[in-house]
Amino acid sequence: MSSYTRKTKLKADCPMEKTLNVIAGKWKIALLCELNRRNARLSDFEKKNPEASKRALAQQLGELVEDGIVQKKDFEVYPKKVEYSLTPLGKELFSVIQKMGEFGENL
Repeated sequence: MSSYTRKTKLKADCPMEKTLNVIAGKWKIALLCELNRRNARLSDFEKKNPEASKRALAQQLGELVEDGIVQKKDFEVYPKKVEYSLTPLGKELFSVIQKMGEFGENL
């Protein structure tokens, strides 16, 4: 686990609310969609979402890493290279997000 501290604690009493807390965030769905396509670096997310601040993207990625949805790999090279990918739990969550998208199409 990272040393990042979530601003919003996950509620353990309601599984649906806990799931929504994990994906709540202006950029999380966009981050997860990009990671479903390929592994990516922070700069890739910045290029895909130019209206998002680097800080917001990094914070929300940190939350996804902390929640076990995204894996952060540090290549320990100079210049620094860090890559993000979906964990098996993240892939499972993405299938839920796809179902939510299908529901949205029918509204």
